[in-house]
Amino acid sequence: MSTVLPYILLVFGFFILVKGADFFVEGSSSIAKRLNIPDIIVGLTIVAMGTSAPEAAVSITAAFNGSSGIAIGNVVGSNILNLLLVLGVAAVILPLSVDKSIFKRDFPFLIVTSILLPILCLLFNLKLGRIAGAILFAVFVTYMILTIKSALAYRKSTSSSESSESGEQIKILPVWKSLLYTIGGAVVIVLGGNLSVESATDIAKQLGISDALIGLTVVAIGTSLPELVTSVVAAKKGSTDMALGNVIGSNLFNVLFILSITSLICPFKISMESVIDQLILLAVTIYVFICAFTKRKIVRLEGVSFLLIYAAYTTYIIIR
Repeated sequence: MSTVLPYILLVFGFFILVKGADFFVEGSSSIAKRLNIPDIIVGLTIVAMGTSAPEAAVSITAAFNGSSGIAIGNVVGSNILNLLLVLGVAAVILPLSVDKSIFKRDFPFLIVTSILLPILCLLFNLKLGRIAGAILFAVFVTYMILTIKSALAYRKSTSSSESSESGEQIKILPVWKSLLYTIGGAVVIVLGGNLSVESATDIAKQLGISDALIGLTVVAIGTSLPELVTSVVAAKKGSTDMALGNVIGSNLFNVLFILSITSLICPFKISMESVIDQLILLAVTIYVFICAFTKRKIVRLEGVSFLLIYAAYTTYIIIR
């Protein structure tokens, strides 16, 4: 029973992480709406950060516990998984059309971010400290300002009737329920993060493997489940541009928001293997960009290639 328990606790940890994030987003979005903050700003900030809360909880908890392999592996592993597995599955279901606007800001930011991360790790002697965290956070703030400006400009260019019909309206909850969901959701996220990290560490010890491998595989898959489900559902419904946008947004948040906050709160060391994984992430990001840019579409054959590359990468990190 003792050998099975960590696996059960890990799954339960992932479950309450996702549920906690859902409650946090619903409660905090309702509070923001009561403060007359526009829906589009709430969506780009609170909701986006809320959906990244599971990864943030895991990475911050891991850094505090000294499990730096999980702290960085969770983010890098999630990003590689998002680009190859999530987009691969979505593209196989239905070829992904690509909005040309994504090449103006989001994709270039993602490539720059993927270049910046290994440079910072090498520049600061394989350590993500507060200076590196501050640099990543500054890039994050810049990206958010540009995104919000763009969103507000787009909203102004559309008629009020169009804007009210498009997009999901944020529900306003009673004040007590908003506070309960926000505070309770945050507490559950922290508990889920602790449970996930402790269980993953126990599993790594049982199997005699490194924290980094667990972070790159099991933990990355668990914390990326929301992105996988969202993108697959979007592809099935024909909203293929949403699938790509969801992945790019998630990957930017993972590096710029999660790693910046983690390193600002609790600086941690990086292994050379992690830098190699980051360079693989950069290569994967550029490959996906080329596939998306050449035809303004990611076709099924390219989706299959993403899945094969992910299988090869997973095999590589297991046997290295």
